[in-house]
Amino acid sequence: MSEITLDILAFGAHPDDVEISCAATIIKSIEEGKKVGIIDLTAGELGSRGSKENRQKEAEQASLLLGLAIRENLEFRDCHFQNDEWHRLKIIEKIRQYKPRVVLVNSPNDRHPDHAKASVLVREACFYSGLVKLESRLDGVLQTAYRPQSVFMYVQDYHVNPSFVVNVSGYWEKKINVLRCYSSQFYNPEASEPNTPISGQEFFDFLYGKALSFGRPCGFLLGEGFVTDRYTGVESISHVI
Repeated sequence: MSEITLDILAFGAHPDDVEISCAATIIKSIEEGKKVGIIDLTAGELGSRGSKENRQKEAEQASLLLGLAIRENLEFRDCHFQNDEWHRLKIIEKIRQYKPRVVLVNSPNDRHPDHAKASVLVREACFYSGLVKLESRLDGVLQTAYRPQSVFMYVQDYHVNPSFVVNVSGYWEKKINVLRCYSSQFYNPEASEPNTPISGQEFFDFLYGKALSFGRPCGFLLGEGFVTDRYTGVESISHVI
């Protein structure tokens, strides 16, 4: 059983969800000394491009480049996982194992149905993880209740008005280098697999435009947006940009 305690634990329905949406935030957090991990719910095995095996290798390469403390895959069934007791307990086990202060998860509304489904599943698991009478075991050991302090949803393909924006100016090239690890998913003029909404030559331009639009109102060059379903508190009004 791992003894690592994480500052941030990011969940994604598929490998590359987290990186597409908030890799720059993760890179910045790690450079600030935070311990960050990613847990993919599925292997993305039903995706139009790539295979389960090469997507796993791509995720491993991206993890090394990010500098993650841990990365795991729960191997839920792509497109078929459910918000039920079995799936929630698997996530609760990981929350109680790594005790993250902050959890990041998929957008509450997006093009791929798995994204919104994962968002609800993980957010509910984060709440239930704090119930002392809800039992979970890891490697046969009874776990203690634990609830993350904050759960934030990253913005993905569809535009969602963010609750707050992280300044990621200066981290964009590092993010793109991480995304290039997922060579099966993004633009490749020699690829014979079907085109997808993220495989076009313009997709990275789309991401950059979104980062510009999030950053501009805050006075940043580039930003990554996050949504919260509760108020976000600050210590001082002078900290609000």
